[in-house]
Amino acid sequence: MKSMTGFGKGTFAGADFTLAVELRTVNNRFLDVHARMPSELSPFESGFKKEVQNRLKRGRVDATVNFTQTRDVQFAVNLPLVQGYVNALREAQAATGVDGALDLSLIARLPGAIHQTTTPDAEFEAKLGEGLTTALVQALDALEAMRETEGSSLADELTRRVEAIAGRLPEIEAAAAQVTEIYRQKLERRMRDLLRDTAVLDEGRLAQEAAYLADRSDITEEVARMRSHIAQMRDLVAAAAGTEVGKQMDFLTQEMNREANTMLSKSGDLSISQSALAIKAEVEKIKEQVQNVE
Repeated sequence: MKSMTGFGKGTFAGADFTLAVELRTVNNRFLDVHARMPSELSPFESGFKKEVQNRLKRGRVDATVNFTQTRDVQFAVNLPLVQGYVNALREAQAATGVDGALDLSLIARLPGAIHQTTTPDAEFEAKLGEGLTTALVQALDALEAMRETEGSSLADELTRRVEAIAGRLPEIEAAAAQVTEIYRQKLERRMRDLLRDTAVLDEGRLAQEAAYLADRSDITEEVARMRSHIAQMRDLVAAAAGTEVGKQMDFLTQEMNREANTMLSKSGDLSISQSALAIKAEVEKIKEQVQNVE
């Protein structure tokens, strides 16, 4: 089992550049990859995302790529663009009276004011692509290791809550076995209060009515289905590493919650209701945790 939450980092240092890839993932119903990388790496973005998609199946992935060139690089100033900016800023300053000096640090931050004139050759591009792939694979390996560690903790938590639900079922079955007799006693008390001992109770009819009420409140099928869901959940928690179980678990929690609700609605017994409410609370906790499972 893997968690959808994790972090991984990979680096690559070449003769002419260095690269660092950081991946952060959080839970999401589907796989959603977002990559932030400098313009020099734009040609590799499609392959970058495809590599992530080959390794991950669910979750939102935020990827950040930092790139630094260590070779000699030439830059040029776009003088017409800079002059246009300067003229516009001075015009705005004259119209508004705002104080402030125009300096090189401001000009250097203007979009498009400075651009690189060194053209990457084919060899440099190839090395850049290889370096990016290497850093990404490192980041993915680290990310998956963390997700597996988190998944192990999630599995322990889910197991504890599933077993808590299983522990409630014998209590429910024991109480359900007494339902017919409880209904018979309640009916008898009510009938005696109504008749005030002026007539003899028909024990056969009394037993028949009690059995009818008990049948309407029978939760045998719900308990059986709950046991089946528990068995399936155990199997999913124990599934082999790399198996995608999150969506199946999410479906099972819905079914478990439905069975608990039916137990509550069908049975008027206090102990059964208390146990069913406890089961619902555990199922809600499981549902929260399952949202983080891949």
